Amino acid sequence: LDGVPEDVTSGLKKGEKGTENEGKLWLTFKYPDLFPTQKYCKNAETRQKVFMANENKCNQNVKLFKEAIVLRDEAARILGYPDHATFRIEDKMAKTPKTVDDFLGDLRKRLAPGGLKEIEKLKQLKKSETGDADRYFLWDHRFYDTLMLERDYQLDQNRIAEYFPLQTSIEGMLNIFEQLFGLVFVELKGKDRDAISESGKGEDIVWHPEVHVYSVWDDQSEGDGFVGYLYLDLHPRDGKYGHAANFNLQPGFITENGTRRYPATALVCNFSKPTPKKPSLLKHDEVVTLFHELGHGIHDLVSKTIYSRFHGTSTVRDFVEAPSQMLENWCWTPSQIKSLSKHWSHLTPEYKQAWEASAKDGNQQPSESIPDDLIQSIVSTRHVNDALFNLRQLHFGIFDMTVHETSTLQQPTTPSVNEISKLDGPEALGNGYDWGNGQATFGHLIGGYDAGYYGYLSSQVYSTDMFYSVFKKDPMNGKEGRRYRHTVLEKGGSQDEMETLKEFLGREPSTEAFYKELGVA
Repeated sequence: LDGVPEDVTSGLKKGEKGTENEGKLWLTFKYPDLFPTQKYCKNAETRQKVFMANENKCNQNVKLFKEAIVLRDEAARILGYPDHATFRIEDKMAKTPKTVDDFLGDLRKRLAPGGLKEIEKLKQLKKSETGDADRYFLWDHRFYDTLMLERDYQLDQNRIAEYFPLQTSIEGMLNIFEQLFGLVFVELKGKDRDAISESGKGEDIVWHPEVHVYSVWDDQSEGDGFVGYLYLDLHPRDGKYGHAANFNLQPGFITENGTRRYPATALVCNFSKPTPKKPSLLKHDEVVTLFHELGHGIHDLVSKTIYSRFHGTSTVRDFVEAPSQMLENWCWTPSQIKSLSKHWSHLTPEYKQAWEASAKDGNQQPSESIPDDLIQSIVSTRHVNDALFNLRQLHFGIFDMTVHETSTLQQPTTPSVNEISKLDGPEALGNGYDWGNGQATFGHLIGGYDAGYYGYLSSQVYSTDMFYSVFKKDPMNGKEGRRYRHTVLEKGGSQDEMETLKEFLGREPSTEAFYKELGVA
């Protein structure tokens, strides 16, 4: 695990003395363990072992996945559809599988040349490190992608993370939402939490002591009304969902007597836990993830629909990501990056003392907000190796469409990762193509994104168009923010999403901004 940050390795369970695991660390498949290992571990053999184990961690699900695909196909045919994809896409923005396949195919053609160029640059970096770069493997990519950011773009992830303590980052994000959408967030603690619990005990309204609860209100300009409740569950623990997501706990709707039932929403993440000497710190990509998921939470909170069925994020799948994807742009805007930042040594006298104890003699305390040179290094890396990232997303989308467009009488021929992204897998070592079962943990295809994963890409068309057209000039324009709240977010899925977009943009959505942002216009 040489190279893996100490704040990760220090949190790993140690092998018991007197057993075969003495002196070893237990590395789990949870994101806070897995991703830093893939990004920073210098030992290629370790990275390969971790990658392969992760690709085969739930192989008992392979038969269940196949059974689900077969049953979906049979059910679609009973209903008169040629396949499951046609059934699922009929009421989405794309309307037909052909529209989806054409979009994915066109994007693949546009991205492929850039992907090859990116691999060649990464191979050169690998060669400078190892002396050999005939192959560039899947388990190489996160490591050399991270190394390229550090060496060629001076992106010091650990130094940047010092400016994004989790709690102050959350406060900064909520402040942005307050200014943009006319909201007020009030954290409920102690007696305030007791007061809203039916039992009078505040601990009864959370599922774990670490969970934070906020009451959310309209500000004065929006009428001072109550909006709903926001729950934040931020750190990993045994038995908890292992990724980052937003979950609706209670939808909003109008009851039979005309009163409003207010929504409650939960942000569930797995950021590293604080230690006695240092708070939980976020890498910039984690800042983006947090803002994205909070964006779903805001969508959930400010939606106002008559029926719970159409509340909040209950939109069609190829639109639901667009609002949160649009908000990610704030995390790449210099003024907003600075507003979110605060060096952890400025949080408390105790943290300042801990920083001084760990700093080299003569080092001055860092500035309270992130320096401009670090902001520039962040912004300059936004689209580094972007073609490869999007080709990987394309692989997931094409796999999804292939298995759901193929008759159960046929064996679907799904494209390999190498075929689309040109990254080498174990097949390049002579191990064939049956080396892993990623579908066994492809939760999206069992959790509602079946024949819909393409939406992560197609919704970027809408999110980029909205940002470029309305917010790029001034991301903190409160007038436009409130118009966005009432025109887009408030509607939920209660009207055709294309009509919502046209109403907000004043025209049909365009792919121009999306392709321009990707550099493939």
